[in-house]
Amino acid sequence: MTATFRPTERLTLPQQWHALDPIWQGNEAAVQQGLPHSQLAPAWQILLLGDGSPTRHLQLLTGEPTEVDVIDMSAIGMDLDHAPTQIQVVPGPRLRRQVWLRTASGQRLAYATSWWEASHVDEYLQNRALPIWASLARLRTELYRDVQGICYGHSLALEQAFGQPGPFWGRHYLFWHHGQPFTLIYEVFSPYLEKYLGAMQPR
Repeated sequence: MTATFRPTERLTLPQQWHALDPIWQGNEAAVQQGLPHSQLAPAWQILLLGDGSPTRHLQLLTGEPTEVDVIDMSAIGMDLDHAPTQIQVVPGPRLRRQVWLRTASGQRLAYATSWWEASHVDEYLQNRALPIWASLARLRTELYRDVQGICYGHSLALEQAFGQPGPFWGRHYLFWHHGQPFTLIYEVFSPYLEKYLGAMQPR
């Protein structure tokens, strides 16, 4: 019998990213149909299930510029990184980017992890401190935000980072450009946004 060895890249990968431990998950069909309002209020559905820019939405909600704190830029090669399965359509080798989205005054509003084809990341993120939407808008990049799934779950790390108790709502989506997927993004939003959007679930 011939032994089969897996690459050891996983052992040397940098810090992990903050995935939710799901209570409930919805696929692309749930995204297209929308959720019962008793499960997720309409204003939150616009934010989570719509195909608009979250950084732009956050700026409009808060009246402050949305700024980015980059906390991780790691080469992960061909590793699947425990990411949503759609990572497989993003060409490799890949680079993982993790950020906090916050107001200019410092309030954290969301967490995002994105996976990019490493050879093209500098093309799209010329200023890595800018939100992705701002970077792509400067380049006049035409793209399609394809929401693939939604999740409701817990994360102790995000509770500590947001200063808010869970559970949290998150989603993941692909960006398409010229008919090809070029990045996968996973976002989780802070319950602090109830200040602007109202309760996540009717009480």
